[in-house]
Amino acid sequence: MIKVAVYDTKSYDQHEFAKVAAELSITCEFHEFRLSATTAASAHTADAVCVFVNDQVDRDCLAALKEAGIRHLALRCAGFNNVDSVAAAEMGIVVTRVPAYSPHAVAEHSVALLLSLNRKIHRAHSRVRELNFSLHGLVGFDLFGKTIGIIGTGKIGRLTAQIFRGFGTQVIASDPYPATDWAKAHDVHYLPVEELLAQSHVISLHLPLTPESYHLLNRETLQKIKPGAYIVNTSRGKLIDTTALIEGLKTGRVGGVALDVYEEEEGVFFEDLSDGILADDELGRLLTFPNVLITAHQAFLTQEALAEIARVTLTNVARLAGGEAPLEGTAVS
Repeated sequence: MIKVAVYDTKSYDQHEFAKVAAELSITCEFHEFRLSATTAASAHTADAVCVFVNDQVDRDCLAALKEAGIRHLALRCAGFNNVDSVAAAEMGIVVTRVPAYSPHAVAEHSVALLLSLNRKIHRAHSRVRELNFSLHGLVGFDLFGKTIGIIGTGKIGRLTAQIFRGFGTQVIASDPYPATDWAKAHDVHYLPVEELLAQSHVISLHLPLTPESYHLLNRETLQKIKPGAYIVNTSRGKLIDTTALIEGLKTGRVGGVALDVYEEEEGVFFEDLSDGILADDELGRLLTFPNVLITAHQAFLTQEALAEIARVTLTNVARLAGGEAPLEGTAVS
């Protein structure tokens, strides 16, 4: 029986993983705490480990995993910026991920965030529950005819663009590797990032976190956006410099912000802090703005996505344990 230690799990993870594990003759040992160098010893009885976005798999952690006999690190997410993949390769630890668990889930959440923010649906809902039926302060704008800028046209970015096209918007895009055939088919036009920022009423981020994309939206680039533009980010929190974003909101340069990710979300997102004190001053400041809407990294959270994450992750565990190669496109190192 193959045993996999699964870290940073919640009930919804455990439910789907348990179903797939039973089908593949895999035993899952679920941990609610995160994997790090200090907790890696807990994997000593496992054949593989499974981690999520906030587990810290640095060189020290990987060294501890190697000492415990682990040769497979399975990420149940698309991004792997929290893993030292160079160190993993040096140590002979295979790293796999789930590159496309449900691009529809994230794309649909991106559009839902913008619609809720623009039409003040979250504020209206709270008012009505308190029997306040006033419409004061709830004015939004039509998406029809607006220009939507999509930065990053992988699967999620392309799907998001297509949904926006259905609203009768003009969609422009920026990507170092443009999907020209797709763009032509959907009447999407590629532009350099600076031109996209200057022309877009809404800017939606759909790109991985790399050294080049770190703080893509910063004090300098935010000065180049169309005044009053809305920003949506369902990708990686560190794509945006939070300090600069707050400045943009205070001056009115940024008209509204919808975030499903935050650059310092570790220890906050996925947790219930309602009985405590939020120590992050910048996140606390963001939450005070009426034109900011934040969800806690839930864009992926659909039944279909969770099922696919479990299927791909545990299939790779079974394949590598049996001496086979991982599923095509899932290997990181």
